[in-house]
Amino acid sequence: MASIVQVNGKWRALVRRKGHPSYCQTFAVKAQAQAWARGIEADIDRGQPLAPRTVMGRVILVSDLIDKYRKLREASRPVRDVTNEHYMLKALGRLLGPLDVTRLQPADLVAYCEARRSEGAGPYTINMDISKLGTVLRLTSVHLKINLPDVVGQARPLLNHMGLIGGGGRRERRPTEDELARLVPWLAENRGAIYADVVRFAVLTAMRRGEIVRLLRADLDASKRLVLVRDRKDPRRKEGNDQWVPLINGAWELVQAQPAVDERIFPLHEQTTSKYFSDACKALDIPDLHFHDLRHDGISRLFEQGFDIPRVAMVSGHKSWTHLKRYVNLKPEDLHRGPGAPADASRPDTPPRP
Repeated sequence: MASIVQVNGKWRALVRRKGHPSYCQTFAVKAQAQAWARGIEADIDRGQPLAPRTVMGRVILVSDLIDKYRKLREASRPVRDVTNEHYMLKALGRLLGPLDVTRLQPADLVAYCEARRSEGAGPYTINMDISKLGTVLRLTSVHLKINLPDVVGQARPLLNHMGLIGGGGRRERRPTEDELARLVPWLAENRGAIYADVVRFAVLTAMRRGEIVRLLRADLDASKRLVLVRDRKDPRRKEGNDQWVPLINGAWELVQAQPAVDERIFPLHEQTTSKYFSDACKALDIPDLHFHDLRHDGISRLFEQGFDIPRVAMVSGHKSWTHLKRYVNLKPEDLHRGPGAPADASRPDTPPRP
């Protein structure tokens, strides 16, 4: 039976079997240590040799392939800003990095997914992590001329069966006016006025948090009240998808009110913005509300104001109604109010100021 103990904040797995040497390795989370120990015990039971396999005289770890992938990615398509891919690779390196890539097993991926779930990641987010791992293994193994089993493909049926991975589904959560009326002042008082303004701006423009924190003052067109959103998310184009977006419903005035202390309009870190938003929701007992839900709210508000699909798309950046409608959270009974009337009669056109 393997021994799993916590040492200096990390988890050490020790496997001892009579007639075999001892095997010991340290991991960031307990689930990963348990998975590694089970893999070692399974190898012993099958009578497989346990000496680490090497490539060109050295053990190849998952972290090695992640580093190689980053270098290949940077050489072919440099990334100017931190992206979701960065955080996916960071999580993979943190939880799977110490493992010998030639011995990676489906059980290791189960442990990874369980660890991510314990951290609060949902099935869709975890599924994206696993997909990125598959990309890393496939591309770097070709580059290094090594043969690796399709461990991601082997693990997927089990991960799906266990509910650890899944599709994004349709999310319909929008902040109520009462929730916004509490969130904005709380952020202004406890985290700074700029964080409150970012929440208001997100609702007014339906922009993603990454788009907001990258906006440059140099990309403002004062005569037309537009801002250039650079490299906007597009499944077919990773770069160069720049779009002029109209700043309406008070968004232009909100931009002009920001102190000119940086080349960026909102000089904040993307992750800090989300963290402080989560802090506010927790402090105010607002359940199941994410920063990205503000984009749903912003797009729905535009339709409630009477804008048609092409005009809403000018703000949201969507190329098709198929993708845009996922963000529209209207109800059939709202049509009785007529065009231009909010679904909630108490919901104003703009979020409250703190």
